[in-house]
Amino acid sequence: MNFSIPVYTKPDFEKEPLKSSPDARLETVTQPGTAPENYHATTIFPEYVRIGGKWRLLKESRMDCVIVLEKDNSLSVKEFRNLKIGDLVVVGRSEDGSDGIYVHTTGFKTHDPSVKQDAFAFRTGRSRETSFSLDYDRLYELLKYEKKNGYIVWVLGPAVSFDHDSRQAMVSLIEKGYVHAMLAGNALAVHDLEAALFRTALGQDIYHQTPVGKGHYHHIDTINKARKYASLKEFVGKEKIQTGIVQACLKKDIPLVLAGSIRDDGPLPGVYADVYQAQDAMREHTRKATTLICLATQLHTIAAGNMTPSYHVHGDTVRPVFIYTVDISEFVVNKLKDRGSLSATSIVTNIQDFLVQVNRNVR
Repeated sequence: MNFSIPVYTKPDFEKEPLKSSPDARLETVTQPGTAPENYHATTIFPEYVRIGGKWRLLKESRMDCVIVLEKDNSLSVKEFRNLKIGDLVVVGRSEDGSDGIYVHTTGFKTHDPSVKQDAFAFRTGRSRETSFSLDYDRLYELLKYEKKNGYIVWVLGPAVSFDHDSRQAMVSLIEKGYVHAMLAGNALAVHDLEAALFRTALGQDIYHQTPVGKGHYHHIDTINKARKYASLKEFVGKEKIQTGIVQACLKKDIPLVLAGSIRDDGPLPGVYADVYQAQDAMREHTRKATTLICLATQLHTIAAGNMTPSYHVHGDTVRPVFIYTVDISEFVVNKLKDRGSLSATSIVTNIQDFLVQVNRNVR
């Protein structure tokens, strides 16, 4: 299968009604962190705003934010909490151009006339009965392309580190250059480091999955030992940890953003305890992402997916962002679509099989 980036088709602004659309209206922020009434909320799709008689594409976006015309005349997309007094916010609820705002949902859609579709068809959704062979083939070719041409962000749940084979496959993908940034929680790092120190995760042997005597101490022993150090880098170095996902990220200088949770033990040094600081750190990478792959973590997947747009702008080129969500639960893989990230491809499988399969098919 030869991979190529889908071609983006721009809207024709020389045709009505877009040709006669008014400029977007702007209103000033009068209270920090609060948008004016009738603000326009952004989507994941390419959005154009008419300013000074010209249609301008947002260079980056994310769901449920607002558009601000900056003092240098650039357009930025801001979370409500980051609005400052005096910011000029785009207002208007119409997305068809009548308010000077146009949301372009069909820029990457193509129609193959050779594919015949009936009005009724079986298995149009994604479930355990779905065949994912073509999805895997496309993903292999996508990763090979993105390794050199894109920015691949992985979102990992702790289950990735529970199994010897999935953990080793993830390490191999990092070492081969298929990971440009990683987003996870405290638990992923804890159990990965627990595996390095004790060969267990949650007290079970990571290969045999059998409980180990006093194994329930291992994850908190790991945290307690790590908290003696100022950083994970110092911990890994001083304790001579030479295996695992955290070690591989540090060795390859891969950004590893660990967001804290109300249920965390410890946490490890370097974990963001402030949720908004964690969001900002994640956003630094989702705004650059050209491929986002989310594995076995429902809430982290929704969080990352909702702050990742469906497109990426590089110079004059507009290309799609590919989002994959992988979980053994049909509910989880379909949840991201329910939350508005309609461009996500979902695969129902266990994480061990997925990672081993992907790692075997990319070099």
